[in-house]
Amino acid sequence: MDTHDLLSVTEVARRSGFAASALRYYEDQGLIDATRSEGGRRRYQRGVLRRLAFIRAASNIGLSLSEIREELGRLPSGRTPTKSDWHRISTHWRRRLDEQIAALERLRDGFDSCIGCGCLSLRHCALANAQDSAAASTAAPGAAYLPAVLRRPPSAR
Repeated sequence: MDTHDLLSVTEVARRSGFAASALRYYEDQGLIDATRSEGGRRRYQRGVLRRLAFIRAASNIGLSLSEIREELGRLPSGRTPTKSDWHRISTHWRRRLDEQIAALERLRDGFDSCIGCGCLSLRHCALANAQDSAAASTAAPGAAYLPAVLRRPPSAR
């Protein structure tokens, strides 16, 4: 491996937009790999930038770290992934993205009836319904009527 093709933590952080601590965490989680210099410093192959871009995109649509790890595990080892490799793994989460787009469109189209309390529906709103049927009809905290595909548990981030 040509050492000119290796990037420092600082360079990868600058180019990817991830903090150095996130790079170390993703390495610990098996999402990216690093080698060590003679002085023990982390060095990353340039291809890690593509993996990090995928991690960002996948986490932005709601994939958990374990799902991201599974998808990245579908990539070939020992060579830079090709466009067809990326296409193959993206098909696994395309349906999820389509569901989120549809849910966001429903949310957008319904905002004009929302008064901002979080339930997103006057029909179900505790302010419009003194009996607060939302409290009895769901165990979900927060905006209980938000489409499920848009509700990620905090641990999924």
